[in-house]
Amino acid sequence: MNIILLGPPGAGKGTQARILEEKRGMVQLSTGDMLREARRSGTEMGQKVAAIMDAGELVTDDIVIGLIEEKLNTVDAMGFIFDGFPRTLGQADALGALLESMGQGLNAVIAMEVNDDALVARVLNRAEEARAAGEPVRADDNEESIKTRLLEYYKKTSPLIGYYHAKGDLVWVPGLGTIDEVEAAIAAVLDG
Repeated sequence: MNIILLGPPGAGKGTQARILEEKRGMVQLSTGDMLREARRSGTEMGQKVAAIMDAGELVTDDIVIGLIEEKLNTVDAMGFIFDGFPRTLGQADALGALLESMGQGLNAVIAMEVNDDALVARVLNRAEEARAAGEPVRADDNEESIKTRLLEYYKKTSPLIGYYHAKGDLVWVPGLGTIDEVEAAIAAVLDG
């Protein structure tokens, strides 16, 4: 079972991905994590990634697809959770082609629906709780930065929402319930 989790920063994608990993044996594929891992690996691909990142350039879609293909071929899992990828229509097409070439597909694209004001309040509250507990807090966990990140997210993902809706893959789940409520909504999609 392969899924894409879509949702703005702070919607709880990471929490839900961890639950899916623990309860269903799926593996979260975060492109950021894969790029950092490749960079540290010292492999030919890793050296290529390091050189591009050191030059301050963006890693090409071909390299990211190559890293994903490597993971799909080497990691034993009950399915994959794509997080942070695809971000563009070109990447969505490339991922679809890759999965198809491997005899796989996407089972669902799960979009976590949130109310922006409630989401901003949630992130600010979480940051305040972390501060009070003496835990590290993101420097950009302030209202202005969060709203900027939300705007950027919506600008980048709105074409994907339409793309996957047109393909019949998109399913909305409420993203601002309790962790258990969101987990149940996602489980209903996957088991339905």
